[in-house]
Amino acid sequence: MSPGLTRIAAAFLAFMLGAWTTTAASQTLSFSTVVLDAGHGGKDGGSVWNGLIEKKLCLDVAKRVEAGLKARGLKTVMTRRTDTFVELSQRARLANRVPSSIFVSIHFNGSRKTIISGGEVYYRSSRGRTLASAISRSIQSRVTGGARGIFHGNYKVLRDTRMPAVLVECGYLSNKREAARCATPAHRQKLADAIVSGILAVRAR
Repeated sequence: MSPGLTRIAAAFLAFMLGAWTTTAASQTLSFSTVVLDAGHGGKDGGSVWNGLIEKKLCLDVAKRVEAGLKARGLKTVMTRRTDTFVELSQRARLANRVPSSIFVSIHFNGSRKTIISGGEVYYRSSRGRTLASAISRSIQSRVTGGARGIFHGNYKVLRDTRMPAVLVECGYLSNKREAARCATPAHRQKLADAIVSGILAVRAR
């Protein structure tokens, strides 16, 4: 190869490497703490379908996610640990006081269209989208029923939090087959493991 072509090839390789590095960096987030928000609680039961109450499942999965994150060296903060009602604005204020953090709100879904099933992850900011994409991919690959994808959402806990934030709908309780899965501790553990994996996938090292 001539010296001119060698220089061109080297420049092209450097450009591609730089582009890859920039893309990789844009897909990572720096944080040391995960604020886990178990949806609903207390007087707010959330969706009630097929004998399941959303608020109970949210707290169960959130605690499982907490255990998984702690086992991997991450700090966690829970917006609620018991069956108590916490205002949405209070959840956001609590999260905003936690430095170097991300926010993950955990829910289950319901619809009159009972054929719908699968997880959904909502985001509002570009950094939230990065986190949402990773969690959705993880649910899709690890959990029976998979994920329906990521969606832009204007939920209050996403509007009022200042860190990367997502709202995870773990599945549709209105779908009988999915509700039967969600009723089992084994399935809820798979959901928790998938959420943990998605969180770890975007954490900057």
